[in-house]
Amino acid sequence: MSEIDGKSEEILRILSREGRLTNIELADRVGLSPSACLRRVQELERQRVITGYRAVIDPALTGIGFIAYVTVGLSKHTKAAQAEFERLMRAAPQVRECHNITGTVEYLLRVEARDLAAYKQFHTEYMGAFPFLDRITTMVVMGSPKDERA
Repeated sequence: MSEIDGKSEEILRILSREGRLTNIELADRVGLSPSACLRRVQELERQRVITGYRAVIDPALTGIGFIAYVTVGLSKHTKAAQAEFERLMRAAPQVRECHNITGTVEYLLRVEARDLAAYKQFHTEYMGAFPFLDRITTMVVMGSPKDERA
């Protein structure tokens, strides 16, 4: 399966929203036999098109009351500086996503914290300690009418 056909696209679309469906339910929805559907899913996993399954957690019910998107510009644009920044972001539990982007800054982060005070501590004491930090811009999430992250 080198190219993804319509049936596999349909399988991916359904699994991205409902990853806990049984194979029988999935097969029924896409119009395949359970064995044919399972073979397709296993092949998509083998090819790393499907890289994993996750639980979607309500942040508010786990004590997260502050979510922000943060852009970060670095003052030093070396491979080593970027690698060190990325290592620090991977180690920070508050950073749920870290993307290297194009434009006037190098990174876009999705940060979750208990509240504004916890974010301020992370912002000042953790990110602010990075030696090649040039600028940080924080955009606070006020609501999420659509969120399809899994």
